[in-house]
Amino acid sequence: MKALVVMGVSGCGKSSLGAELAQRLAWTLVEGDDFHPPSNMAKMQAGQALNDADRASWLATLGGQLAAHPNGVVLTCSSLKRAYREQLRSACAGLGFVHLQLTPDEARQRVAARPGHPFPPSLVDSQFAALEDPAGEPRVLSLSATRPLIDLAADTQAWIQQETSLV
Repeated sequence: MKALVVMGVSGCGKSSLGAELAQRLAWTLVEGDDFHPPSNMAKMQAGQALNDADRASWLATLGGQLAAHPNGVVLTCSSLKRAYREQLRSACAGLGFVHLQLTPDEARQRVAARPGHPFPPSLVDSQFAALEDPAGEPRVLSLSATRPLIDLAADTQAWIQQETSLV
């Protein structure tokens, strides 16, 4: 496995775990939020949830980013729906997903604690409504987002090694 998506609702810690993993693995970090078009950013800042049409070009761009880093890449992306994950998988063979799980209350608290972030706490519930649990899909590791970052990174590294040895 040379490509990984750290996924989950806003506030779950995608960016923190993604950065830690990219450093540990010496892979490129791609922050998915950096690739939202201005229209998506404006919509989120206005407290409006993104829909499938809003995410279409963004996901295509992220698929291109995955394909552009064959020597190892960690992408942070909510990947809320199976269709989104399948689109990313089609861009990058053998793609793995780490799903960081937490409750709606925990997510709202974390998002509220991030002043200046473009994603307001009012949108957290829309992410949980859109989330399709990736359990049972290929190459998915689900972890509690409330665990210490160092433990999440260690468990993910061990999982990557295990998955890679199975190929």
